[in-house]
Amino acid sequence: MTIVRWNPFHEFAGIEAESWASGSWVPPVDVFQNGNEELVLKAELPEIAREDLDIKVENGTLTITGQKKRAVNVKDEQFHRIERRYGTFSRSFTLPRSVDSNRVAAEYKDGVLTVRLPLRDEAKPRQIKVDVAA
Repeated sequence: MTIVRWNPFHEFAGIEAESWASGSWVPPVDVFQNGNEELVLKAELPEIAREDLDIKVENGTLTITGQKKRAVNVKDEQFHRIERRYGTFSRSFTLPRSVDSNRVAAEYKDGVLTVRLPLRDEAKPRQIKVDVAA
């Protein structure tokens, strides 16, 4: 059996902090339907520059990729704790056939990416009038 010395301050070490903060991560996403008009996807992407985001719709799949970079003016030895994730990410979503992929629009504001996925006209419910015979 190996005896390991317990160090109560080990979480402040740059090595462990670096392994936690680097690599890939997955931003949280909400997807909901906005009435009968569209699906809406909202992703939390704080402190990511617009030029570090890529959004594609291809073969019925929406893919969001990007990179969250650490501040370059702070050296590793200056950190006391690193809990936020950095690095590249990629999220893919299979779109239902009811989405009109030619009209997809995206907006990035205050660290939140909003992707609007309009529904095709034929997918929207419509009212059918029933004539009553007299």
